[in-house]
Amino acid sequence: MISAGIKDVKNNLSRFLVQVKAGEEVLITERGVPVARIVKENDGDKSIRAALGPLVQRGLIALPTRSILKDSISAIEVPGRPVSEMVIEGRR
Repeated sequence: MISAGIKDVKNNLSRFLVQVKAGEEVLITERGVPVARIVKENDGDKSIRAALGPLVQRGLIALPTRSILKDSISAIEVPGRPVSEMVIEGRR
């Protein structure tokens, strides 16, 4: 793992990103105190499922079987004229 100060990372971000792409982790410090970490992006959903796999196997959690957002968000019907029409009318 590479450790670097905020100013160094700011001034040499491209160089640090090359190292991150190669698999290195960069620990960003402020006055010697760790404040952030840059790590290589991976296949998000698959890595989360892989990380949660042992918990599923032990029966501690259950993964969702459907998308929560897809099923819970729906359009709201509002009676009357569109607000945009009323705003335009009010500006005249």
